[in-house]
Amino acid sequence: MAKKTKKQSQKNHKFLFWLIPLIAIVLLVLWSVGAYNSLVRTDEAVNKAWGNIQSTYQRRADLIPNLIETVKGYKEYEQETLEKIVKLRSEAGQAKIGVDKATSPKQLESAMGSLDSVLSRLLVVVERYPDLKASQNFLALQDELAGTENRINVARQRYNDAVRQYNIKTRRFPTNIIAGIFGFEKKEMFKAQEGAETVPKVKF
Repeated sequence: MAKKTKKQSQKNHKFLFWLIPLIAIVLLVLWSVGAYNSLVRTDEAVNKAWGNIQSTYQRRADLIPNLIETVKGYKEYEQETLEKIVKLRSEAGQAKIGVDKATSPKQLESAMGSLDSVLSRLLVVVERYPDLKASQNFLALQDELAGTENRINVARQRYNDAVRQYNIKTRRFPTNIIAGIFGFEKKEMFKAQEGAETVPKVKF
């Protein structure tokens, strides 16, 4: 009887010897799956926010060529001015391609900088024609452009919030182990530029 009890006890010890590591492995696998899925969710949240911000930038990129076309339709100016406007239209088209192809905040800001340059030079042309500035089409585009500036600001903030949450997960232990294994890398935020504390004003 004592021998049987001893044998049973040894069997139980052997069973526990294998069971505990097995449970630990199962728990580790479940945690790894959960951590991976969590990283995927935050990564997709960043992608969604990026899509939203790019669409607001693209909207602005579309408005500027439309603005140029409105100016181009104005008939009371000399040939030299028309040539400048045609050149600006071409430059705006090239800058818009840059916005469409941008894959990072830095690239997007660079493309929008080119469009800002086109817009500022267009305004210099427009200043010479007060009647044009009073045009209904021109005023409507002015309002849309000003509204888009606000949308861009909101979209950038939401993107940065999503990136912040994602970056925290990729750096926080122990999730950073899973992030490292599966290649979840830190993402770039939009950074405040010089003078960013001033709300952009669109003046015509």
